[in-house]
This record gives sequence, structure tokens and C-alpha cells, in this order.
Amino acid sequence: MEKEFVDLINRYRGILHKICNIYFYRSPFIEDYYQEILIRLWKSYSTFKNQSAVSTWIYRVALNTAIDIVRMQRIRPKLIELSKNEYNIPVIEPDLESDRKDKLYRAINTMSDAEKAIIILYLEDYEYKEIAEIMGISESNTGVKINRIKLQLIKILGYGQQ
Repeated sequence: MEKEFVDLINRYRGILHKICNIYFYRSPFIEDYYQEILIRLWKSYSTFKNQSAVSTWIYRVALNTAIDIVRMQRIRPKLIELSKNEYNIPVIEPDLESDRKDKLYRAINTMSDAEKAIIILYLEDYEYKEIAEIMGISESNTGVKINRIKLQLIKILGYGQQ
């Protein structure tokens, strides 16, 4: 069972990293949160009954874990990030692709937890039906929410403004 689980995690590692990058963008504890997701997946692995796709189950557990962590963070005191001058780290210019991804992650990070979850699934090319199943909403509501999120991202990122 352990080997099956490790193989499964290796196959869906990208999904887990994307969820962490969206929910915990630039957090110094991102690796800890990734580990928490893995722990919750492992604890619930024995109860997975193949009633849905494995990827659906992984998304559901990982998203619920991320949302739980975010909720817990809201009641904890905030960390104050030091400026680059305070710890004297040289500034490295990111490449264009990295900069675009960085802007998208920041934009997505301004959204509600549910909106983040929906857009992650959409960006992973999940069908509306699968997204609806994972999120526990209707397929038509999924379509409406995706369109609203897209419009929100366009506004946040400043696209379409001339």
C-alpha cells in the first residue's frame, strides 16, 4: 500500500505543488504545508474507495487541507517580512515567463479560497463536470463562477485596458 501511495504522489506531484504555490505563495512555510497535505492524503488513502477519479480525490483532499491551513493562519499572528535591504540579498531579475507566472499567482492569491480552488482546477484542464464534483456545486454554477473569475483576473492583471 505504501509503494502504491508513493507512486500516486509522484504522478500527481505537480498538482500538489500548484495548490501550494497558489495558496501559500512566497510563504516561508510552503514546504511544511506541502508535507501537511501529504500527511492528510496518507491518512485518508485507506478510505479512498475509487468512487471518483484518483485525481479528483487528490484535489479534494489537497484543496481542503490548503483551505484549512489558510483559515488557521487567519487566527495566528502575522509574520513581518524583512525588506531586501534588511537582510542584504542581491536582487535577481526574473525571466519573462517567471514574471508572468508570478503576476498570475499574485492575482489568484487575492481571490477567495473557493475561487482559488476553481481556477486551479480550470487551469489544470479539468472539465466543468469534474470541477463541480470536486467543489460540490452544480456544473452550470461552475461555468458561471469560472467566467466571473476570468473577468476578475483580467481586471486584476490589467488586460483589456487600453
